[in-house]
Order: sequence, then structure tokens, then C-alpha cells
Amino acid sequence: MTAPTPSAFTAYRPALRPGVLVSDALLHGPATVHLIKDTGSGQSFKVGTKEHFLISRMDGRRSLEEIGADYAHAYGRRLGAPHWQQLLGMLGTRGLLTDSPPAAAPEPPPPAPRGLLRGTLRLVADADATTARLHRAVRPLLSPWCTVPLLALVAVMEAVLALHAGELVLGARQVFTHPVLLLATATLLWLSTALHELAHGVVARHHGGHVSEIGLRWRLPAVIMYCTVDDFLYLGARRHRIATAAAGAVMNLVFLLPFFAVWAYAPVDDATRGALAGLLLLGSVQALSMLVPLPPLDGYKIVAQWAGATGLAASTRTYLRLAARRDPAARAYPRSARTAYTVYGLSVPLVVLALAAAAAATIHHLFTAG
Repeated sequence: MTAPTPSAFTAYRPALRPGVLVSDALLHGPATVHLIKDTGSGQSFKVGTKEHFLISRMDGRRSLEEIGADYAHAYGRRLGAPHWQQLLGMLGTRGLLTDSPPAAAPEPPPPAPRGLLRGTLRLVADADATTARLHRAVRPLLSPWCTVPLLALVAVMEAVLALHAGELVLGARQVFTHPVLLLATATLLWLSTALHELAHGVVARHHGGHVSEIGLRWRLPAVIMYCTVDDFLYLGARRHRIATAAAGAVMNLVFLLPFFAVWAYAPVDDATRGALAGLLLLGSVQALSMLVPLPPLDGYKIVAQWAGATGLAASTRTYLRLAARRDPAARAYPRSARTAYTVYGLSVPLVVLALAAAAAATIHHLFTAG
């Protein structure tokens, strides 16, 4: 086989295979990386900023000569044939180029064991199609004209509830001491949890995401619904990823608005008002606890996207250990990484202490209130 001439090689116009996803820049330890995923095989990997610069321009229209010229203008040096061959060989081996064989999909994992005490169950055959139908039904509600007023109402509700925290705690005690009220409240909160999961899927779909699975997962006595968004990290903009991560907790709080309206304005008897107060407290705790910035909660995903980082918790632990030892390696981290890891590392203990203080105040009120 005759080797291609240099001119033929540089005239080659590489193109990524449809279905290859490329993320925004993300901090990962001291480095800045991009994630690349082949949705066909499900495989993903990280590349640096220079590799991303080249890969992101492989659209089938630009030749290697043109991409190389852009690279030389940005980084001050031209790539030689060995560099191109290494990069194209890596992409071709992974089946990411249109003229390379697609990568073989990995063997599917063995089905998770399903028994009486633990297991999972898919609820729909095509989760993405189901999410698409739900999205079409509620799409008008996702416009700013609806979301902004709803968020404002939720903020007002939580402010009013905070001012009546004592009454809510006593209402929760009433719920826990009456089996019928406890069953009704647990049923409503479970429904809220199901809507929480569907909200993640619908908002991801709204921003171009893909939902691969909707189902039930049980670890008795807990039975929860789940909704898997495969390409969360590859949604088009950071604000879309933050909105997707926050959608579940917002849905939980929106779910409480009708009950709040009855509690605040309807002329109900004391028993009903107490039951509603308990539901509002437990529902608010359920929603706001998901916003705590600890993995794997939604709050952690929100903070990680705000910081533009992947593996935020692990990277923070590594950096703070280096900084505490005054290790020279800590100074190799860019300023954005040092700031993100320091702020996150200092904020998490404060959040945990605030939650512990709130729990202690609640317990004290329960034992001292009449």
C-alpha cells in the first residue's frame, strides 16, 4: 500500500461521528479537561485543552492544514505528522471518526439481582420517548414567564414557613404521633419524590438531554423512583446543567404550594392546620436537603457546575492536603482551581454545622414546647 503524500495527509478533513459529545472545559485537579463521550458505545474519556482545540474543529469541512494553522496561531507552534497520527489514531481506535469502524459496545453488565429486599425495575420500555411526551405537555411551564413567578412564590413560601418554624415543628410531631396522618404524609412525600425524578428528566430533555431509564429502586423499607440522564455533563451550557440539577428540589417545593395556600389562607380546624404544618415542614426538609453540597446530592452537582469542575470533592481534598502541608505542588494549581477548591472546602463544614444546629434547635423545641 502506498503511503499518503504529505500534501494528501494535510488535506484530510476529519469529522467526528454523529453522537460524539464534547463537554465544556472542566477543572480536574490542577488541570483543565474536556470530557468526550461516544453515545453509541457509551465510552467516555478526558482530553486536555490542546487536544480539545483540535478535536472540536474536526467537522468535516476543515482540513488538517487549516486546523493546524488555527492551532499554530493559538499556541505558537505547528504540529508535525507524528502528533497528528497519534491523535487521529487514538480517535480512530475509539471509533470516533466517521471513516473509522465504530467502537464495539461493551458487554452489558449482568442484570442487578432483584429480590424481595432489594432490586430495580424499569417502568417504561422507552424512557426517552416517555420524557419527550411529558416535556411536550409541560413545555409552556418551563418558559421564564412561568418559572420566575413560581420561583418567587417558592421563596415567599419558605420565608413565611421560616417565620412559623415553631408551629411547623409541632405539626410534624402531630404527624408522627398519628398513624393515619403519617401514612397520608408519607404517600404525598413519595409522590413528590417521583415528581422530583421526572423533573430532572424533563428539564434535561428541554435542554437537549437524553433520558435512558425510568424505574423503581427498592432497598426495603425504602422504595424510590429514579430517572437516569445519560448526558448531564454534556448539556449545551452551564446554566442548563445547573437548571437540570436543581429541577428536582424546585419540583418538591412547587408541589407544596397548594398545601401552603390552604395552611396560610383557608379557615381550617386546628387538627388540619397542624397536619398541613407537618407536611410543609417535612416537604421543605426533603427538598432543601437535596441542595446540600455533598455528593451524590443535587446540591453537589449544582456547586460542581457553578465551579466548572468534575470530581470536585476529590480534587478539593487533594488540594487542601497539599496546601495544609505547604507543598509546592499546591502552587501549581491555577488561581481558578485554588479559589474553587478553597471556597468549597471551607463552605461544606459550615453547611454541616448549620444543619446540626438546626437539628438541635428542632429537637429542643420538641421537648420543651407545650
